[in-house]
Amino acid sequence: MEVRPMMKRGFLDKLLDRLPLVQPGEVRHYLAEIAREKGFLETIFNAILEGVIVTDPAGRILYINRAAASFFGIEPDPSIGKNLAELVRGIDWDSLAGPHGEIVNRDLEVFYPENRLLNFYAVPLRSPDAATGEAEGRAIILRDITATHRATQETIESERFSALTMLAAGVAHEIGNPLNSLNIHLQLMQRHIAKAPAKLRARLEESVKVARGEVARLDNIITQFLRAIRPQPIHPEPADLNAILNESLEFLEAEIQDRDIIVEKELAPRMPLLQLDRDQIKQAVYNICRNAFQAMKTGGILRVATSFDATRASIVFADTGGGIAPENITRIFEPYFTTKSGGNGLGLLIVRRIVRAHGGEVVLESSPGRGLTVTIHLPRSDTRIRLLEQGPPPPRLALDSK
Repeated sequence: MEVRPMMKRGFLDKLLDRLPLVQPGEVRHYLAEIAREKGFLETIFNAILEGVIVTDPAGRILYINRAAASFFGIEPDPSIGKNLAELVRGIDWDSLAGPHGEIVNRDLEVFYPENRLLNFYAVPLRSPDAATGEAEGRAIILRDITATHRATQETIESERFSALTMLAAGVAHEIGNPLNSLNIHLQLMQRHIAKAPAKLRARLEESVKVARGEVARLDNIITQFLRAIRPQPIHPEPADLNAILNESLEFLEAEIQDRDIIVEKELAPRMPLLQLDRDQIKQAVYNICRNAFQAMKTGGILRVATSFDATRASIVFADTGGGIAPENITRIFEPYFTTKSGGNGLGLLIVRRIVRAHGGEVVLESSPGRGLTVTIHLPRSDTRIRLLEQGPPPPRLALDSK
């Protein structure tokens, strides 16, 4: 009798060796042992965070654990016996075994039931006695790399934004110097114009006035641009988020009426005071609202709501514009990326910089053709520590629906 390595001799191996010697009365005992070992392994596989899928050579699912099922929004038990390519569409799973059955390592993005990035290995399965030849099935190991990928993207984005800030500051400085020189020479010209004939003097004074006005306008644009992209230190003080929101919307009232937009407010009563820089939070509100106005053009509805819990306060802005396509949602915070004609692609980038400086976060939820929802989460200053509840993490935002 062939002796296999000890690491491969589990209960089933020993049972197969003894099968000719098994008495009828022992069958029940061995079946109970098989069920116990199977239940033990299923408990382990269902407890791990990595997804595990086992298929036969035809791609039919032989086993799928809870993590893998949750990644794709399917149920484990009803999936057994079904073809993986039919349950999880969009990937040619049959091609993942490779021409010679080698291990395949790839990344994929999932949009339903949650937007996440997965890394997976597709490993051919062979019996211990068949080191080569056709595989008897395939094991697919999936790992959620969403958090790691986002952290990497945030680091890259931060470095890119720093480089952009330095470049913009340099360009603004180079433009500012000629503007100052132009302004000085226009002042000198205005003095000499006084000696010109009256008829000519009136025309020259008007031209100089227009030129000085345009120089002042350009100087103001540069100043506002630098103020927007340069990281500004925040000066927090106790503030009522509802009051800031009302003041911001009141400031935008003329634009709201001009665009025939309806603003529906649902502000939480007894809102706790937060440590906020009022001016910067107002700037964030202006940018979000104006983005919504431009997306809706005229006659849309902007819903604004506030809420709070034990650890944070939130503002939700939901518009009825066209939304953002799934392929653009991950690029929306990139500098100068915009889907609007005439946009500069800095609005939401500035919003996130301001919110993160306050220790908060910005979350986007888009339904293409139905609108965009922007949520700002800000930490409460009266909370210092909280014991987290046991159990799985809360579901992340779904960016697409099935």
